[in-house]
Amino acid sequence: MVLKYCPEYTADVESTLRAGLEEMGGMSRFVRPGQRVFLKVNLLMKKRPEEAVTTHPSVVEAVVRLVREAQGVPVIGDSPGGPYTVTALRAVYARTGLKEVSERTEATLNEDVGQVTVSHPGGKIVRSLVLTRSVAEADVVITLSKLKTHAMMTFTGAVKILFGAIPGLLKAEYHVRMPATKDFANLLVDITTCVKPALSIMDGVVAMEGEGPSAGRPRNLGALLLSEDPFALDVVATGLIGLKPEKVPTIMAARERGLVSRMDQVTLKGDDRSLWRIQDFVVPQAVGVNFLDGAPLPAFLRSFILNRVRPRPSFKHELCKGCGDCVNNCPAKALTMNEAGCPLVDLDVCIRCFCCQELCPQKAVEIVRPLLARRLLKGTSYLGNSDRL
Repeated sequence: MVLKYCPEYTADVESTLRAGLEEMGGMSRFVRPGQRVFLKVNLLMKKRPEEAVTTHPSVVEAVVRLVREAQGVPVIGDSPGGPYTVTALRAVYARTGLKEVSERTEATLNEDVGQVTVSHPGGKIVRSLVLTRSVAEADVVITLSKLKTHAMMTFTGAVKILFGAIPGLLKAEYHVRMPATKDFANLLVDITTCVKPALSIMDGVVAMEGEGPSAGRPRNLGALLLSEDPFALDVVATGLIGLKPEKVPTIMAARERGLVSRMDQVTLKGDDRSLWRIQDFVVPQAVGVNFLDGAPLPAFLRSFILNRVRPRPSFKHELCKGCGDCVNNCPAKALTMNEAGCPLVDLDVCIRCFCCQELCPQKAVEIVRPLLARRLLKGTSYLGNSDRL
């Protein structure tokens, strides 16, 4: 596990990644000549690079060149939110700056929208998965995640990025099947242990804090992280921003399986940690409320209480353009448009996956805690120094 200081997106990105890889044995340790290398980037939605929603193109271009040096064949891609079509992919590639990367490097942008069912007998939640063919049939998978907060999962990094290995609208099915945060976290761990990325790289040069993964604020951290183990990478990344591992469901799901989940399990190389003095990194205002787990309550009473304490989406009608993306992408079909063209949510149907907030191009959805939850959880901190670097 290597942590490198990189203060901005310049030509230094490639040299910094090269230096980090040299501490791990070089790219040739992960890529052999002639291998098809799928670079799984974060292309959540059509956003410009400076908005810090997607993996920055300079990081992608640097990895393309390093894979080429190892004589691998790089293919760039993702399955973003919404329909998984060639038209949708091309629009995202253009907006996020990856079309220009492809033009400069002649790297292939994936347009194969096929899917493959793969067996995963070691899974805890699922024993088989439907994956994009581009991921399933790659010789090597390298993930290029973005360090961001996440309204549902608190943090998104090297593990959460692999939900993008699930094709298009099938993601909604998995959300509906696993509405509980703990189950969804275990699904993400299952996907990660199934795909088995050879190398995980995280773009934390400019991260996202606040209401991530799309409506937060860019924040300069100056960090590039590299690891053979995606779970170790997330532990280090959350430690870098002072986020308690107990508040990150994927880290806790990994802990239950004996996977890396603590800083004392990681051998950390790279630059001196004193280069990073990150204070008051802002996490989402609303996170899952699980204090009723295991409580012997009747179903109707549990539902009544949860609807008054669980975080919920709130729509800023002054920002909403009535595009309908939230309605069309709601896994639980809990949203409708009113006569004025504004979304309405049925909280009895809503599963709190917050895809509406994640995919809103106008940042018109915020996740809020009801008053009762704010009082019950007053003083609860999601930041701490227990695993801080």
